[in-house]
Amino acid sequence: MSTQKDVLQHYFTEEHHMLREATQKFVAKHITPFIGEWEEQETFPRELYQLAGDAGFLGIGYPEAFGGSAQDDLFMKVAFTEEIMRTTSGGLVAGLGSLDIALPPIVNWAPDALKQRIVPEVLSGEKIAALAITEPGGGSDVANLKTRAVREGDHYRVNGSKTFITSGVRADYYTVAVRTGGEGYQGISLLLIEKGTQGFSVGKSLKKTGWRASDTAELFFEDCLVPVDNLIGQENAGFICIMNNFLKERLMLTIMGYMTAQIALEESLAYVKEREAFGRPIGKFQVTRHKLVDMATEIDIAREYTYRAAAKMQAGQHPIKEISMAKNFATGVAERVTYQAVQIFGGMGYMRESVVERLSRDARLLAIGGGTTEIMKEMIAKQMGL
Repeated sequence: MSTQKDVLQHYFTEEHHMLREATQKFVAKHITPFIGEWEEQETFPRELYQLAGDAGFLGIGYPEAFGGSAQDDLFMKVAFTEEIMRTTSGGLVAGLGSLDIALPPIVNWAPDALKQRIVPEVLSGEKIAALAITEPGGGSDVANLKTRAVREGDHYRVNGSKTFITSGVRADYYTVAVRTGGEGYQGISLLLIEKGTQGFSVGKSLKKTGWRASDTAELFFEDCLVPVDNLIGQENAGFICIMNNFLKERLMLTIMGYMTAQIALEESLAYVKEREAFGRPIGKFQVTRHKLVDMATEIDIAREYTYRAAAKMQAGQHPIKEISMAKNFATGVAERVTYQAVQIFGGMGYMRESVVERLSRDARLLAIGGGTTEIMKEMIAKQMGL
C-alpha cells in the first residue's frame, strides 16, 4: 500500500524539500510577524521583493543568464507556491508573484536587448513587473480588448485603459495587451510600457474585498508613445502569447486554491480541540467531525489532481482541459472549505483578527482571476468536442 509520502516522492525530490525549508524560514522571519499589519494597511513593503530576489525565489524557473535558477522544473514553482501561501495572505502572494505573469512573454518572445535590460532587474527584486490585459467592461473577453496602439514611425501611439491590474500601482514595467490590427484575436499585440512614459498614468490603489495586501490599479494611456523596439513578439500575434501565459497562471491559482483550503482546515482542526460547547470540545460532535472529513477529502482530491496536471505540463504537454478542471475544482474547494471553517469558528470566524476570515475573503477571487469558472467550463467543453 502506498502512503502519502510515497505519492509526494513521486513528484518532489530532496531539492524540492530544501526549497520548502528555505521558504518556510523566509516566511517565518520576514512575513509572519507582520502580515496582520500589512493586511490592515492593504500593502506590504517594497523591500520584500528584494529580499525574495536575494533568496533566489523570484528567479525560480527563469534562465540563469538573467539571474534565474536555470532549472526547467515546474515542481520547484509548485513547492514554492505551496509554502509561500503559508503567509495566509493571497494578496501578498499575488503581489510578490506578479512577475510570473508579466515576465514570461518577455523572456520567450521579446527582443534580446529588451530581455537583457528588463528581466535581471525584476528577478533581483530591484524592479517590479505587472501584466495588463483586463479592461473596463471587458473582463475575460480578451479577444475584444479596445486599447489601441497605432504605429507612427518608430513608435506606437497608445490610447485606452486597463483595470484590476495586480501590482499596478508600484510596478516599473508593464506587459500590456493592445490592439494593433483589426477586430478579434488576430489584431492583438503585446508592448512593454515603462512607468514614467509620457501619456501613461496610474490610478490609485483599488479597494477590494480580499487580497488586501496586493495593490490593484487602473492604468490610463493618452497618446502614450512607446518605442517599436518594445514590441513583444510579432505584431498582431500577441493573443497566442497571452494564451500560453494563462496556462501557468491558472496552475498557480489552482495551487492557491487548495492551499487556502488546507490552511483553513488546519486552523479548524486546532480550534475544535480548544473550543468547548455543552461541556466538551466541539471536535467531539459528529456534525463537526464530518465537516472536517469532507473538507480534508476535497482538499486531497484537488491537490492530487493538480499534481497530475502539473506533471503533464512538465512533460511538455498542453493540458488545457485538465488545468481548467483543476482550477474550477480547487477554487470551488477553497470557497466551500473556508465557508465551513468560518462556520466552525462561529463569531470569531467573522473577526478580522481571525486567519479563516482572511482566507474566506481571499478565496472568493480565485474563481474569477485568470479566467472565471464559466470561461473555464467553456474551454473544457471545447476540449471535449462540444
